Amino acid sequence: MGITSSAACLDDHLRHLELTFQVLSDNQFVLKITKYFFAQNQVEYLGHLVLHKGVEPLASKVEAIQQWPTSRTVRTVRSFLGMVGFYRCFIRGYGSIAAPLVHVTTLAEFNWSPQSQAAFDQLKQALSQALVLALPDFDLPFTIEMDASRVGMGVVLSQRNHPIAFFSKPFPPKLLCASAHIVRYS
Repeated sequence: MGITSSAACLDDHLRHLELTFQVLSDNQFVLKITKYFFAQNQVEYLGHLVLHKGVEPLASKVEAIQQWPTSRTVRTVRSFLGMVGFYRCFIRGYGSIAAPLVHVTTLAEFNWSPQSQAAFDQLKQALSQALVLALPDFDLPFTIEMDASRVGMGVVLSQRNHPIAFFSKPFPPKLLCASAHIVRYS
């Protein structure tokens, strides 16, 4: 019976741990064993769930965002944008979608418009359908896709047609009037 891929991964993991512990011991470092977990299938880390297949937002945080009530003040809009913005790398076109909400925070008087409500709902929906982002393999080539509109720009970093990260940003008013140039790299 041959070694399965999970057994090979466990063997690699144990070898890496042995090397790590040896380096720590050689340099007189001490670890508090109660703070460490080994051979886990998944790990919660800084608001993300890291799995063998990639990274995804924590379900509890997504649920909290889904339950977020419609905003009635600039402060609650900013809080919502902060919470959703933490997971912006999972949302394709985040900057363009969020632009009406960002606009609400810059007004002298709070004005919740139909566009604001649509952006609010679309962000909640997009996060509920967030993809598991692949972990990068630095031995494979990366693909970068870029797009821009009158509202903002977006970039997708991927490998093997699976996204690793999304980045997007709304254009500030100054850039809305700027000219665009096409630059080609060889």
